[in-house]
Amino acid sequence: MEFELELKEVAEKINKEKPKTVLIQLPAGLKPKATFIAKYLEKNTKAKILIWFGSNYGACDIPNVKNIDLLIHFGHSKLL
Repeated sequence: MEFELELKEVAEKINKEKPKTVLIQLPAGLKPKATFIAKYLEKNTKAKILIWFGSNYGACDIPNVKNIDLLIHFGHSKLL
């Protein structure tokens, strides 16, 4: 199964918001793509991209971290 990650749109959002540090959070099925996503976003933005490798049980499982300007949560479905 292949997912549409919408990385161009994510990069545009980061460039619009201008955060210095961005944390990306992925469900287990997408974690193998974590470094690809981080490299793409670092190449196309000025932000430092960090990867959350902790658990992720859905959109309600937001990591409690400090010194992050923006959290990008990837999931298997769009949130409405």
